[in-house]
Amino acid sequence: MNFDEYCQQKAAPPGSSSYYALRQAPAGRQPLLTALFALRREFEETVKETSDPTVGRTKLAWWQKEIAALAAGTPSHPVSKALAAHLGGGVKATGATEAAATTAAIEAEYPALQTLLAGFEMDLDQARYLDYPNLRRYLQGVGGTFATLVARATAQNPAQAADWATPLGQALLQAQLVAELGNDARHGRIYIPIDEMQRFNVTAADLINRKYSDAFTEMMRFQTKRARDALNAALAALPAGERRVQRTLRAQAALALALLDEIERDGYHVLHQSIALTPIRKLWIAWRAARQR
Repeated sequence: MNFDEYCQQKAAPPGSSSYYALRQAPAGRQPLLTALFALRREFEETVKETSDPTVGRTKLAWWQKEIAALAAGTPSHPVSKALAAHLGGGVKATGATEAAATTAAIEAEYPALQTLLAGFEMDLDQARYLDYPNLRRYLQGVGGTFATLVARATAQNPAQAADWATPLGQALLQAQLVAELGNDARHGRIYIPIDEMQRFNVTAADLINRKYSDAFTEMMRFQTKRARDALNAALAALPAGERRVQRTLRAQAALALALLDEIERDGYHVLHQSIALTPIRKLWIAWRAARQR
């Protein structure tokens, strides 16, 4: 298995939302975007599927070294090898000019890769957030940084991408946390701020024990509306000149909005099950969103 095949299986297996979102990207940039999605998945698995925080920190420390190795031109992991091959427009390092361009592209993204890793490290530091401003730090560190990396891969104006990609990435992660509330709670992580749970009179034990109630429904209605409003606002702020090339992010947003609608129709029953869209529906939503002007 080569590194591109590894990234495809890790980040976007057939039928997944990522699979359909990535298929909307310009063909020449799909391998780079797939590698970025695979890297995020590697980080996510490191912190969310490791029960021992010490082990998680050890793995993150390894990734920190691997990112440094990527910047130095000596990556060893299939994902970082894919990033090395495809960053900088996918040029091949067959000459001094091409090699220099690739090195410059990797160095330019190195701080963002570090920030993304630090964002996921927050999952090892805390499992609860006191209020929304504290949660926003996590949303920005993980969601905002990742969306900026994705946006810059195809942006007409990469230098300005963070301005509109950061809020879109935060909104995408916010929607994801709504959908994955039950699974996260079972793994000891609750991303609904403590003060908001207190406002709606819902406890952590209610979430862990899958207790539905009118109070839970009201809280989830609030969480879902905030995520939906954030997604719509971020999409509205996407510069006209970037809409055509940001097909992957636009498809992701459309899929997230559709999933929020499905969760709402199901009565917010996310504690005991994973609510998902069918593959054929994902295909249609992603295709349509990528082609809307």
